[in-house]
Amino acid sequence: MSVLALDRVTYTYPGAVTPALSDVTLDVAPGELIVLAGGSGSGKSTLLRAANGLVPHFHGGRFAGRAVVAGMDTREHGPGELAAAVGTLFQDPETQVVMGTVRAELSLPLENRGEAAPAVARGVEEVALALGIAPLLDRPTDELSGGELQRVALGAALVGRPQLIVLDEPTSQLDPVAGDELIAVLRRLGEDFDTAIVLAEHRLERCLPFADRAIAMRSGRVVCDGPPAEFLAWACAEAPELATPGARLLFGLGLSPAAGVKAARSALRSRGLSVGAQGPSPGEPRRPAGEAIRFDRVWHELDRGPAILRGVSLSLGAGERVALMGRNGAGKSTLLRHAAGLLRPTRGKVQSAGRVALLLQNPTDYLIHDRVEQEASVGALATVGLGDPALRGRHPRDLSGGEKQRLALAIVLDGAAGESQEAVVVCLDEPTRGMDRRRKDELAALLCELDGAVLVATHDPEFAAAFAQRVILLADGAVIADGTPSEVLAGGTYFATETARILGGVGGALRPEEGIALLTAGSEVPA
Repeated sequence: MSVLALDRVTYTYPGAVTPALSDVTLDVAPGELIVLAGGSGSGKSTLLRAANGLVPHFHGGRFAGRAVVAGMDTREHGPGELAAAVGTLFQDPETQVVMGTVRAELSLPLENRGEAAPAVARGVEEVALALGIAPLLDRPTDELSGGELQRVALGAALVGRPQLIVLDEPTSQLDPVAGDELIAVLRRLGEDFDTAIVLAEHRLERCLPFADRAIAMRSGRVVCDGPPAEFLAWACAEAPELATPGARLLFGLGLSPAAGVKAARSALRSRGLSVGAQGPSPGEPRRPAGEAIRFDRVWHELDRGPAILRGVSLSLGAGERVALMGRNGAGKSTLLRHAAGLLRPTRGKVQSAGRVALLLQNPTDYLIHDRVEQEASVGALATVGLGDPALRGRHPRDLSGGEKQRLALAIVLDGAAGESQEAVVVCLDEPTRGMDRRRKDELAALLCELDGAVLVATHDPEFAAAFAQRVILLADGAVIADGTPSEVLAGGTYFATETARILGGVGGALRPEEGIALLTAGSEVPA
């Protein structure tokens, strides 16, 4: 029997003109891992809400068709009953965590089911070990980083071992290691316990190699449903924005797309394609004249706690674009807050040549007015591509995720009331969270056009390669690498683009078009 069966489901949100789901039919078998793909607004999140009963019971609106979850018809069973069979992780984990400590948060689902104390303790310990959050168990939840909070919310969804788990962008705030570990945990749940997984993701290169099926959605409809290789072949021909970098590399060379680094390398070798012996030189980082900001031996130490920053010394030149990378808890967000003056160093000092603008992880927090044009000046709106009069008259919360991100950027570029000074440094903390590839490309282009220096904390090496002139890698609050994108992002495993991993870092190629140029030169493919 299917764990999830949707039969001709059509759903329209209250007040909406067009359906968010249109005639969707699909079946999910026990143990299947299914990846949902599609641009922002394609219906992925709505489909997940239909699976856990929030559509239509919580959101209201018009619902037609039939959804059956673990044998329960969602027309007759609400989200409370369905929660026993369905674990859910949404895009914003901070809205899901309700308890004061990590241990209490993980215990809550089991306690609500009436489990005995030993079973609760065992369940918490097992899920904490599986997700690598055992050291966090006694930490207050309001002190966690975004990535740590995401893993805790996921643990609460997994702790009861539900028959179906639905996840909306679960790796969006996770570092590469944690993201890969998460996918491995989900795969193991399917293999060991027949848990079905439906996972909506934009960074498909992370999860497609482990998936049984990939489903593409467009305008609320299923437009492709098949194995990963079949999906990638369709995407390269019909929806390039959904193709992974590796698939675009192979397709550009006239090969059939494949999911994952191993399969891509095998496809290259099978056709005798080889990597040019003399690849392009990574070059030296551009060092602009004049400093925009300098960190001089900056420490940030907590009372009765660890040091978050440990003697950080670095500077950004005027107009320089820098990606700040590192695992969750490395100190990236703390460093950005020091740059903007929201935190003061316990030792060392930060000096800037002028105002520093900071955009934190949740753009919705910046939206307080009824119309877009009230949020920021006409000049700032035009700078971020929101100068259209039709957009300026809309309510900010009616904008798409990418548009909200750009509006929040316009707000911080304007600065606080009464500030007329332009920002000499613009800092962004995980700005691509929840963005599809097209919107990421638009944001990268926008960052390249800004006049000030740009410092972006990100876990996405593909995004870093698209905009950055320099990459700084943090670990345990200290700078461990600082160089060109090719020097830092090529040749590695976790902090590397998919193209670089396929080519073994040869030639410093980071993006599919660079890889195609390298491969057509000829020499040998990495083993």
